[in-house]
Amino acid sequence: MSDDDQKHGTTQDPWTQGEERSPEQAREEREARRTPAEPVAAQAESAEALRERQRLQQLEMMDRWIGGVLTEQRRARRWKLFFRFLFAALILASLSATLYSLVAGPPGSSAASGPHLGVVKVRGVIDSESPASAERIITGLNRAWEAEESVAVVLQIDSPGGSPVQSQRIFDEIMRLRGEGDKPIIAVIEDVGASGAYYIAAAADEILVAPASLVGSIGVISASFGFEEAIERLGVERRVFAAGDNKAFLDPFSELAPEQRDFWQSVLATTHRQFIEAVREGRGDRLSEDERLFSGLVWSGEQAVALGLVDGIGSLGGLARERLAEPRVRDYTPRLDPFERFSRQFGRVAMELLGVPRVDSPLRYQLP
Repeated sequence: MSDDDQKHGTTQDPWTQGEERSPEQAREEREARRTPAEPVAAQAESAEALRERQRLQQLEMMDRWIGGVLTEQRRARRWKLFFRFLFAALILASLSATLYSLVAGPPGSSAASGPHLGVVKVRGVIDSESPASAERIITGLNRAWEAEESVAVVLQIDSPGGSPVQSQRIFDEIMRLRGEGDKPIIAVIEDVGASGAYYIAAAADEILVAPASLVGSIGVISASFGFEEAIERLGVERRVFAAGDNKAFLDPFSELAPEQRDFWQSVLATTHRQFIEAVREGRGDRLSEDERLFSGLVWSGEQAVALGLVDGIGSLGGLARERLAEPRVRDYTPRLDPFERFSRQFGRVAMELLGVPRVDSPLRYQLP
């Protein structure tokens, strides 16, 4: 420091006075003045904070995972309880229905007083898997026939027809009952009593219809399609393996030879002849000589009276008033078990989804 500086009390500024230094020298001087522990402490603090944040994130992730697991377990327990309650309810309902049928007995077996008409309902397509199956209808017929206070058995029909085998079985049972006693069996046709349904009605002692009922259709039908040209255009190859020259002659994707067509027509003609013979056996001389009678035509109830296909115009209520001083009717049709009905429907849907074909006769006594 100079004497002038000491005299005036001033000091030398290192930035503006003194020896000139390069930027590298200035940087080295600053690093030398810096305390050596500072960067080490900062780095240690930064690493500790990072580890703490990672630990907190891991804890948060673990909490979320545990919460998800607990939620899924609660949901699984709820569904398990739901299905257990549902299964228990189905078993309880089935047991209740069984106990009720055992206690109450079959329809019409209760001690309802007085003479009545024993009704058996034939509704819907006549088929082994339908409510209008031969087994169910025959059971109802026998219950109504054996009931002491039943003055007549009434078939209440509303059906377009169905299976030839099922229709023939019911027809034969009605004819058997007619031959065993003097209790009348009467068919009352409502909206439709055609094809297989009329086959059944023809066995009754008397047939009553509404003026606008559809009656008749005495014929046989077998309907299908021919897709052989369609799959050729699509480039699809049909592969059918069969033992027997005619085993697959009804395959809709194969050509139908003339001799196969003639054979199948002969099967239809034979089944039609069986239908005609049954109608003639049941109706006898009441049938007219109209040549169109067995052509498959459907007639109104009013026209059917003139043709001798039915005996008159009437209804179930009118029949009860006519035959009983105090009109009473009692349904002897076997009850449908709800559990069995659900099981059949579930099985049918499952078979359709799996592509399992139903084994049904292609011949039908049914309106097209």
